[in-house]
Amino acid sequence: MAIQFMLPGRTILGENALESSEDAVKALGTKAFIVTGKNVTRMGTVTILTDYLTKWNIDYEIFNDITGEPTDKMIEAGVEAYQESQSDFLIAIGGGSPLDSAKAIAAMTVLEGDIADYMGVEIKGKFPPMVLIPTTAGTGSETTKFTIITDTKKGVKMLLKGDDLLPKVAIIDPQFSLTAPKNITAATGMDALTHAVESYTSRKANTLTDLYALSAIKRIFTYLPLAYKDGTNKKAREEMSIAAFEAGVCINNASVTLVHGMSRPIGALFHVPHGISNAMLITECLSYVADGCYDKFARMAKVIGAAEQNSQDEEAAKAFFEALKELCRQCEIPNLLEYGIKKEDFESVIDKMSADAMASGSPSNTIKEITKEDLVTIYKKLY
Repeated sequence: MAIQFMLPGRTILGENALESSEDAVKALGTKAFIVTGKNVTRMGTVTILTDYLTKWNIDYEIFNDITGEPTDKMIEAGVEAYQESQSDFLIAIGGGSPLDSAKAIAAMTVLEGDIADYMGVEIKGKFPPMVLIPTTAGTGSETTKFTIITDTKKGVKMLLKGDDLLPKVAIIDPQFSLTAPKNITAATGMDALTHAVESYTSRKANTLTDLYALSAIKRIFTYLPLAYKDGTNKKAREEMSIAAFEAGVCINNASVTLVHGMSRPIGALFHVPHGISNAMLITECLSYVADGCYDKFARMAKVIGAAEQNSQDEEAAKAFFEALKELCRQCEIPNLLEYGIKKEDFESVIDKMSADAMASGSPSNTIKEITKEDLVTIYKKLY
């Protein structure tokens, strides 16, 4: 069967990537609508961008009202501000939230109705062009056709998708991740690992995504502990930015599976950051479905050096999960109780979370057949 493989229009990656992007950015328009958050603005990162825009004679307007993970309300405000600004393209700079927001804002400047109307359908349209610049190494939003927006009326994190949401330009400059605090480094790094592992064990995996996934997994197991321990380690930051890109490419083409499906409801109902909720779930979720593809889990174990090349698949798979637990320990990933979620509060919404997770479609990408009852079982195991 033929493989379709989608990437951003142009990717500029590595040291001085932003400085090298002048021609690519200039080609998109004369006024940029900058989507970001107050933290990124306060840290001076946005100023680095706007200094270049001024030098390149590109006008701009800053919208820095993305506070936390994006909601439909934030998107509505962004659309109104974009239209008033009379900009002709968007630049998002920050973590996954501003990047996801820019995609949704770009789409809703053209589409009719509410953003919630587009859950479960392919989003299509001639949207304003986008430049996406991540300041963390993890979400991979700069490489994907996905955006996750919370529907505040229903209390659901909506997974919205469409090839037209891919950016024209992705600029991945590891200098921007040097200032990421330890908790953000851990959350986004574990998010990238989840992308890589889930895409590798997805029904939609293919030869190309497998190459990217194994490369990302090896980099993350090697360099995430180093970046977490010392955020100024330039080599670790560079390798993690590459890994996040690789893992983003993977989910763009092979999608996610059980972990993401189950983590979104936790994030929506208990306001746990996306990367942390993934990390809380990853070991329980994937060990539950490992018997669906022991060979793939064994391959990952051998790639990261957790198992010998001649190990049996089931034995090697167990070694992978031990290495995964150790990585979570090194990055000080909390469990539900340590995060402050009460057992009775959590258990009271397990049925809703399981239904919402199945409705997202992600669990169905798992190689092993999964039902809502399986999700209930896994959620209960978390305590």
